[in-house]
Amino acid sequence: AVPAGPPPALDAAELFAAQGRDLGITDWVEMRQQRIDQFADATGDHQWIHVDPEKAKSGPFGACIAHGYLTLALVNVFLPDLVKVENMKMGVNVGCDRVRFPAPVKAGARIRGRGEMLKVEQVGQAVQTTVRVTVEIEGSERPGCVVDTVSRYTFE
Repeated sequence: AVPAGPPPALDAAELFAAQGRDLGITDWVEMRQQRIDQFADATGDHQWIHVDPEKAKSGPFGACIAHGYLTLALVNVFLPDLVKVENMKMGVNVGCDRVRFPAPVKAGARIRGRGEMLKVEQVGQAVQTTVRVTVEIEGSERPGCVVDTVSRYTFE
């Protein structure tokens, strides 16, 4: 795998050349309880498995866990560290395909993104990419999330 660090900047032609390529890994991010609590406040999901550390100790996971959708949302933190697009006028998230949450992400765990450029296609005047991001959990064989993200870029 490509080591963590800033990705090379890709223009439209280089995006097409990157199809099928391993995009490497990002730096680790800690899943802090504070972030989980803030997400609970933002979404109204205050289920005890997320926000009650005392009760969660004796629960099925042995600790509070991040919401699956919080783990998914952090993919947006990882994407710019996996794919950097240059000469871009605008980039938009079009959607996600095949979102899965194979393992819970416990509060205090460290996670990182691993990327793979699955598909690149021309859509009108834009270039559309499908990047699989696997959210790895330090010390776990199973990832916290696997998602195929779809982004569209227009160029200068």
